Amino acid sequence: MSHVDFNLLAGLDALLEHRSVQDAAAQLHLTPPAVSRILSRLRAATGDEILVRNGRHMIPTARALEMRSEVRDLVARAEQILSPRRSLDLAQLQRSFVVRCHESLAPTVASGVVRVIANTAPQVQLRVLGEGSGDDRDLAQGLVDLDVGAEPPATAGLRARVITSDRMMLVASRDAGLDVENPALEAVVAVPHIAISRRGRARGHLDDVLAEAGLSRKIIATVPTVAAGLAILETTTSATVIPERLTRSLPEGLVVRPLPFTLQAAPIALSWHRRYDSDLAHAWLRDIVAATLGTATIG
Repeated sequence: MSHVDFNLLAGLDALLEHRSVQDAAAQLHLTPPAVSRILSRLRAATGDEILVRNGRHMIPTARALEMRSEVRDLVARAEQILSPRRSLDLAQLQRSFVVRCHESLAPTVASGVVRVIANTAPQVQLRVLGEGSGDDRDLAQGLVDLDVGAEPPATAGLRARVITSDRMMLVASRDAGLDVENPALEAVVAVPHIAISRRGRARGHLDDVLAEAGLSRKIIATVPTVAAGLAILETTTSATVIPERLTRSLPEGLVVRPLPFTLQAAPIALSWHRRYDSDLAHAWLRDIVAATLGTATIG
């Protein structure tokens, strides 16, 4: 098949439709001589005359008539494949989406998206995964369709859309000495800290801010989830910093206080591979996840 020019199909379709080189040329936006050359190439490729002159007109050969419907279907299918999709029929959409979420966002995302799916796209399925090691290759390899978390990816080929942000709060065990209305900065750094990072990073923006003030904190553990960090706080004299939305239902014995300095708010971002940029179904998924998180009270 390597010797076949599939662009000839469009020319063949136009010639069989109009049975005229001049009219086919007008449809194809080509000159009549160019279409005459296409007809010559078609004759050479098929071993058939395709169109033969009958008086002042041209008529298709028997072979051309046999090919007519198949050629039309092939050209129509090619046009459909190569044209941008303009609409999405949610009622007929059959798709299984895999969404990976930060632990604090999974309940909101799952309930909000499933509610929309049930009402508008009943043949769509949703799989919600917990956060992994932070390896973005799952997005690149198509194992995860959409990631919802606090850290937009840095990997080439991935997109990110920040939906909202949340201010950071100090959480400490009650015996850490921070159970006052506005704890001093020196008191905050005097307490051992738990770093929370799914990528295992002990240092973050908080440490950069402290360094600018000539201070540093002692990190006694780095854990991947907020739940793990809070569990350590319950059993040790320590503190951590988490988004405010996660402080609304803390275990007893922990205190929440504002930080005594300005810290960049934690983003909530959607991440996906660029192959889905023009995928209408994926864009619909991104929009409903964004709408769910943008209007919900999380935590």
